[in-house]
Amino acid sequence: MSSISSKPLFLLIDCNNFYVSCERLFRPDLIGRPVVVLSNNDGCIVSRSQEAKALGIAMGEPEFKARPLLKKHGVHVFSSNYELYGDLSARVMATVAGVVGEVEQYSIDECFVRLAPALVPNALAVAQEIRARVQKWTGITVSVGIAATRTLAKLANHIAKKGDSGIFWLNGSDEKHDALFRRIPASEVWGIGRRRVPLLERFAIRTVYDLKHADDQWVRSRLTVTGWRTVLELRGIPSIDEDNAPTPRRTLVSSRSFGTRITEKEHLRQAVSAFAARAGERLRREGLTAGGIAVHIRTARQHIPFVGDSALHTFVVPTSDSMAFIRAALAGLDSIFRPDTPYAKAGIMLFDLSSRKGRQGSLLTLDTIEQDRRRDVLMASLDSINARMGRRTVRWAAEGDDHAPWRMQQEHLSPKSTTDWKELSAALCVDRTVQE
Repeated sequence: MSSISSKPLFLLIDCNNFYVSCERLFRPDLIGRPVVVLSNNDGCIVSRSQEAKALGIAMGEPEFKARPLLKKHGVHVFSSNYELYGDLSARVMATVAGVVGEVEQYSIDECFVRLAPALVPNALAVAQEIRARVQKWTGITVSVGIAATRTLAKLANHIAKKGDSGIFWLNGSDEKHDALFRRIPASEVWGIGRRRVPLLERFAIRTVYDLKHADDQWVRSRLTVTGWRTVLELRGIPSIDEDNAPTPRRTLVSSRSFGTRITEKEHLRQAVSAFAARAGERLRREGLTAGGIAVHIRTARQHIPFVGDSALHTFVVPTSDSMAFIRAALAGLDSIFRPDTPYAKAGIMLFDLSSRKGRQGSLLTLDTIEQDRRRDVLMASLDSINARMGRRTVRWAAEGDDHAPWRMQQEHLSPKSTTDWKELSAALCVDRTVQE
């Protein structure tokens, strides 16, 4: 009898308290101690260690409100070090891929794996190998959920995080599953979330079990086709795949609130240039082009009078060229900037996104085909250098330096220990025989 299974099996690999784990990787003295990581401009708490959770520190709480509690218990506070987190995420994903082949990255700290049929009978051993190898090669601890669908794998991972082994296989009979589902809130289901809880509770749907056994007609009418697929997945029927995944994004936004109010036009020009360059990099990584760009600047909401302006520019041919984005964004900024206005936020939005593979040319740009080809090569070279040597190793002069007043406030920033040569950790070797 063949040991190869024809039934699909999914793994959901999730890094535990990822941002905190990244910070502890180079600070082992913080293991077992409360740690939190803050959002942009050190605003809100976005990651907590288990010790911090036990102190009652809430996710999303503004740092200034939690400050007394943080100081009282000696909680270690870090600013978000996205360069470090992004690099460690890439290492985790590459390590997982080394075990199972292709991975489907869902977020910076999560990925799905559809096991090859030959590996399905050994799914538990595969999960154990993934967990052990990621821990050994990257220092990051992961939890692994195993189940017949992606939605069930997410639930299995939720259960795995509460166990000692860090692995849970949602296997067995429906009766066994239902006993677990009666204890898990419906808000934990992937794609449901807390925003739909009021609607579900009005119809006495409070747990995963309730949602799984909800009336089919009600689900279709109230939760749409997406909710219906989720319910099918809870019943063990794979219904979320590449063919019915969420539609590709139509816009890409890069924006930020400033740590201080900005009145100088040059500082805004630097900020907008940096946002445009970053958006172009992300666009190329996703294999997309943009048909236009919008730039927006505004004051704080409470400022009187409130000022918020935008300017748009469309491209004759969709592009992913950061230089084109910067030039268009700066021209738009020049048209909307108001002197002596304390701006609190700026950003750009790329719109009319489409696949680069399906990009069409224009009769109006026939004479620039060779120039566009060279620009594409330049962008590819720039991305390659920054991927190898660290983000912003090569950057546009229009972005300004790292100490401009518009840049993100990061008073508790840790070193970029894996991507910046200047900030590499130093190890000392002492010959004790010489000392003695």
